[in-house]
Amino acid sequence: MKKIIIVGAGFSGSIIARKIAEEFDIKVTVIERRKHIGGNAYDEYDENGILIQKYGPHFLNTNNYKVIKFLKNYSELFRYDVKLLSFIDGNYVRLPFNFRTMQQLVGDENSVPLLKALRTEFAGRDRVPIFELLNSKNENIRNYGELLFEKAYRTYTSKQWGIPPEQIDKSVLERVPMAMNFDERYLNKDFQYLPQNGFTKLFENMLDHKNIDVELDSDAFEHISFDEKNSIIKYDGENVDLLVFTGAIDELFSLKYGRLPYRSLDIQYEYFNEEKVLPCEIISYPQADGYTRKTEYKQFTYEMKKCDKTVVATEYPLEYDPTDPKANIPYYPVLTEESQETYKKYLDEAKKYGNIFLCGRLAEFKYYNMDICIEHALEKFEEIKEKLK
Repeated sequence: MKKIIIVGAGFSGSIIARKIAEEFDIKVTVIERRKHIGGNAYDEYDENGILIQKYGPHFLNTNNYKVIKFLKNYSELFRYDVKLLSFIDGNYVRLPFNFRTMQQLVGDENSVPLLKALRTEFAGRDRVPIFELLNSKNENIRNYGELLFEKAYRTYTSKQWGIPPEQIDKSVLERVPMAMNFDERYLNKDFQYLPQNGFTKLFENMLDHKNIDVELDSDAFEHISFDEKNSIIKYDGENVDLLVFTGAIDELFSLKYGRLPYRSLDIQYEYFNEEKVLPCEIISYPQADGYTRKTEYKQFTYEMKKCDKTVVATEYPLEYDPTDPKANIPYYPVLTEESQETYKKYLDEAKKYGNIFLCGRLAEFKYYNMDICIEHALEKFEEIKEKLK
């Protein structure tokens, strides 16, 4: 009998647990610190029948149909193309920033030479990162890139990450490129879905297997110990064949090399006695004081019954602090040169032990989108298969 422990019941841990339980017919124990499964994708219905994603909005967007096919085993999905707005200079403009956004920001007449220049320089390109606009040899394109950067990217990034955009890893700023057309979809992905009954129900179905035991409200750090002599990690003093860890890697090693920086969110909810209050489901506010975006969940709750109330969630980014009730959940790793150097030290520490696999945004200190997180978990399972054979 193999002893397998998986720390974390989010996408990474749940996917790997299901694959091991199903394909190897092995018992798996999933340890979750929170009182619920689903990680940051957890959602629940409020008293009005509105499905609220407790840790901020999540959508399934991918070019890899393998991801969608896998998830369809555990939930009915419905197509949903995400279309967002940004509030800049007192007006709602399209997000992603596209040709319509440009016309809104510079005016129709001034957009004419810009449209021509962009179509020429980026012919055949669908989306272009802001840095390519900033570094263009064309003065019109460069000036517009600087306008967009100062009004949206710099202000939003500074609030979201708590540091100037020059210090954050370039990959973070490239997550929302400009559309080289009038495409209104937030992400140019082939497959865009949401689970009909919410993410929590999807996780319940995924973890519903005779070989999976889930222990909620349990701190794995109270059970994990390190046998340095034999280079293995133990659980409750016993050897484990495999420990899949999806939590914060710095906390696993008791902050040996210092705390890795994460950003957290204080999400505040406001109810309104109205059918709808926002012009679209999610709006970013790069110029607002303290908060970054608002979400009206009613607008994408599947088959929402008629209701004269709605709720808006407002996100206030904070520095992660495990002692602060408002900021004690690590959402996003802050990727800087310094933080990635620190992470490498923790990674080298983990490599000393032959029975641990790291997977997920916190364990691998990467800013994974949901589709990449799912894809990565499926790939990680292929590595684990070799270990279990």
